[in-house]
Amino acid sequence: MRLRTYARTTAVALAAALALTACGGDTSADGGDSLADVSGEQDPTRGTVLDTPFAKPAITLTDTEGEPYDLVAETAGHATLLYFGYTNCPDVCPLTMSNIGNATAGLTQEQRDDLRVVFITSDPERDTPESLGPWLRAQGEDFIGLTGDFDTIQEAARSLGIHIDAPTQDEDGTWISTHGSQVLAFLPTDDKAHVIYMEGVTQDTFAADLPGLIEGRTP
Repeated sequence: MRLRTYARTTAVALAAALALTACGGDTSADGGDSLADVSGEQDPTRGTVLDTPFAKPAITLTDTEGEPYDLVAETAGHATLLYFGYTNCPDVCPLTMSNIGNATAGLTQEQRDDLRVVFITSDPERDTPESLGPWLRAQGEDFIGLTGDFDTIQEAARSLGIHIDAPTQDEDGTWISTHGSQVLAFLPTDDKAHVIYMEGVTQDTFAADLPGLIEGRTP
């Protein structure tokens, strides 16, 4: 399986749409719907504060233990990083999650207890609780993996301005899962996403930002 990811956003001072990144494919561009207004100029290596924060999707999916997971209830009052991806991704998804995992390693135990890192699969037919759990624990032992009905997942992503297509199969049998590569950071103070991290963000940025996010501060 290979991946084509892309992210779309409209900046306050930026008229053009962000370039789309193809993971295992070609780079392309898309002018579609905007993600959200963001403050200031875009720096792909850093998080960007949103002018209009996103509400957390009110969805219940299935965790890696096969139990229902109410996203709003389970993460309420905790800084939360949310990412949509899939386990068969050859590069962007594991790199993003490992960057977050490496960044959380520098936190204190108290800080880690206050943080929720949630990975929602964009390919629920293949990413079952049994397969998602081991893959995600290799990135971070406390990470939360969720799977479930594709339409529910797609609608949740759409409410955050993140595009997801149903997985398709090429003529050669290769499955393609297309999804936005953004990480959204929800603050514990109001449970809304105030910061967006694009594909170019490194573990150093996450490491620098996480302590403040956990305390309810934007970068």
